[in-house]
Amino acid sequence: MKGKAVVAFATVAILSAAYSAEASASSIKYTVKKGDTLSKIALTYKLNVSQIKTENGLKSDLIFINQKLVIPVASKKSAVAPAVKKPAPAAIKTPATYTVVKGDSLSKIASNKKTTVANLKKWNSLKSDIIYIGQKLIVSAPVTEKPAVAPEPTPAKPKPTPAAPAKPEPQVPASETIFYTVKSGDTLGAISIKYGTTVAEIKTLNKLTSDLIRVGQVLKVPTKKAVQPVKPAQSEPATGESQLIIETAKELIGTPYVWGGTTPEGFDCSGFIYYVFNKSGKDMLRHSSQGYYDRSYYVDKPEAGDLVFFENTYKKGISHMGIYIGDNQFIHAGNNGVTITSLDNSYYKKHFESFKRFY
Repeated sequence: MKGKAVVAFATVAILSAAYSAEASASSIKYTVKKGDTLSKIALTYKLNVSQIKTENGLKSDLIFINQKLVIPVASKKSAVAPAVKKPAPAAIKTPATYTVVKGDSLSKIASNKKTTVANLKKWNSLKSDIIYIGQKLIVSAPVTEKPAVAPEPTPAKPKPTPAAPAKPEPQVPASETIFYTVKSGDTLGAISIKYGTTVAEIKTLNKLTSDLIRVGQVLKVPTKKAVQPVKPAQSEPATGESQLIIETAKELIGTPYVWGGTTPEGFDCSGFIYYVFNKSGKDMLRHSSQGYYDRSYYVDKPEAGDLVFFENTYKKGISHMGIYIGDNQFIHAGNNGVTITSLDNSYYKKHFESFKRFY
């Protein structure tokens, strides 16, 4: 009988040791999926963003699909140790949460939930008014004030360092026609600017009846200028309607970015265009960047007050826009709010699509 007790005791000890070893595992492997952010992963594993960044040697909040991350997990040794019963707390009300949908802003949510923008920012540790679709927000006062592992704003794209001026490429003879194979993301506007010609000339040379082109299509392209990145010619000072548009736009510098925003409380890029042009006396409806792109025509020599479009930024296709103000600069509502940016900025230079003007 005594021998059986010893064996049983040894078995319990071995199982306890195994459980303890398993419980003390300090990390797991996680593969990044579409829609993931560091803050979302941190919430899932009850961590904060800095713990994940430290564990993986990350210097920014930027992650990408299929990236392997090491996720530190809390030790479960407490499961092995005898549980210490604590007095049951008084009835604690779990803070209410809300999932952000398209068109939301902090002010709109605060109004619906009968609170203030300041409270929402405090409860969710937000440093700006930027929120994003799918983000979960605490919308009632937490019972205890503790460092909240709260959703963070969508990681802003890293500010690109202005690229050094590129060396000019060899010039192509003025009368030469080249054959160009269309790549993914190409448009007639982008091709015409790259090769110093016009959309009309490319369409005429290739007998095209519309602006539609397809990947793999071979086009004849007249090259009348050097084949090199073309810097827009500096325009004359804006006058009349254009001057009013630019003055109205500049008055809004510093306004925060808000998805779907169309008021001075916050703008997204197309909402900024909608507000500025209506405020300047041009009656127009609210559309997305793609919608305004479809309602405008190409210009080869932009003037102050024209539109500038970008593609393949946060999504494929036309995805961002602004107002050209001359001197190779444009004003727009970006991640950092309404600001003026140079078209030589390496990020926007890479995603530039065309200059256009409303019909």
